[in-house]
Amino acid sequence: MSAPPSELHPYDALTPDLLLDALETTGLRCDGRLLALNSYENRVYQVGIEDATPVIAKFYRPGRWSRAALQEEHDFAWELVERDIPVVAPQRDVAGRSLHEHGGFAFAVYPRQGGRWPDLDQREHRVWMGRFLGRLHAVGRTRPFSHRPTLDVHSFGQTPRDYLLDKGILPDYLEAAYRSLVDELLQTITRRFAECGPVRNIRLHGDCHPGNILWTDNGPHFVDLDDCRMGPAVQDLWMLLSGDREEMGLQLGALLEGYEDFCDFDYHQLSLIEPLRTLRIIHYAGWLASRADDPAFQQAFPWFYGPRYWEEHILSLREQAAALDEPVLSPL
Repeated sequence: MSAPPSELHPYDALTPDLLLDALETTGLRCDGRLLALNSYENRVYQVGIEDATPVIAKFYRPGRWSRAALQEEHDFAWELVERDIPVVAPQRDVAGRSLHEHGGFAFAVYPRQGGRWPDLDQREHRVWMGRFLGRLHAVGRTRPFSHRPTLDVHSFGQTPRDYLLDKGILPDYLEAAYRSLVDELLQTITRRFAECGPVRNIRLHGDCHPGNILWTDNGPHFVDLDDCRMGPAVQDLWMLLSGDREEMGLQLGALLEGYEDFCDFDYHQLSLIEPLRTLRIIHYAGWLASRADDPAFQQAFPWFYGPRYWEEHILSLREQAAALDEPVLSPL
């Protein structure tokens, strides 16, 4: 499979002039300095401001979220901030607005937040992280989202599986293996969710991996609520686990020690860790395929268009099939 030719893309219209004009509609006075930051779902820039600290401008991918869903993300961020939970929330203008539109783009402005990659090898940092997740979930469970999706087998498994097969993305010689393997995995995952019993879905960060955490001397700050959604609480915990089974058990124990200082945890959800990990792998491949027409994507992910990626993807799914047969991870 070769890379498709670049075609007109919505972000082609996001010129530097349009970007600066958009920010100035919010009352900011830009000094012309722009620095593009790594982001392939949205477009994110550091923008210089006259006689002030630079800000971060996020221009949302057209068509991905409704305006109501974007506003719900912002409202959730501010709800957390107002309860002293360290989340980087979008700035509000003098009229109290955080979501803006200009030139066909929805966008938001964020304060520039410093920080470093979290050192979660330290147990005390895991406990600290668990406390903040417990506080975040204590707020998240108070009421549901109305306009944002729920993490489930259909949206994270069936939909990307169908997209990949319908679009003919996979090399021909791997399509049958992919189809049968994913179908079997989704049947197993569906059964595991049913065996878990009623799962309480709450408002989540949704993409709580270490790259979305900034650590300072004052502790962690959550960034990028772009994927916040309804789902089981364990979704925000398992992505912080790494290493072998014993290491993950120790990490999970530290996270839950801090978590349960502020929020109770349903231990039945531990049986969903490997199903959720598998769904993320399936979903990620579908996401890559759905963004393959983005010129920025083609430069950043050239390996996506070769057969080796899909061979490795199928191998990782087979490894997950084995992981689903292992005993449920227990905190140590």
